[in-house]
Amino acid sequence: MSRQSRLLIGAALLVGLLGGTLPAAAQGRSSDAASGVAASGVAATSVENTPGGKGAKVYCFMRAAGNTHQVSWDAAYALIKRQSDSLFKTSPEHAAVMITEAVVNNPSTFPDCGKFLGDLYAK
Repeated sequence: MSRQSRLLIGAALLVGLLGGTLPAAAQGRSSDAASGVAASGVAATSVENTPGGKGAKVYCFMRAAGNTHQVSWDAAYALIKRQSDSLFKTSPEHAAVMITEAVVNNPSTFPDCGKFLGDLYAK
């Protein structure tokens, strides 16, 4: 058995114990979202069901409702950290990228949110 196979089996066991799921590639499925269907025939996850999509939904809704960047960011980042299936903490920088990707790749899902994205990267 190869080292990679042993690592995948170990990861699968650990993820199973933690109640999470493996990434599509580790499950032998295609991660190509262009088709909307994985190689196994399972429909691809909509952006609104991903941690980044959920974070974007919270951030954009709160900003559109008139909340400040910091309040909106704190709520979105807390949700992303809680929703992520990673064994490691999601960094603020990665969470900002996750939100940005969700908004840019799905502008019709997050209308008028692009104008707030610059605040995620302000120093």
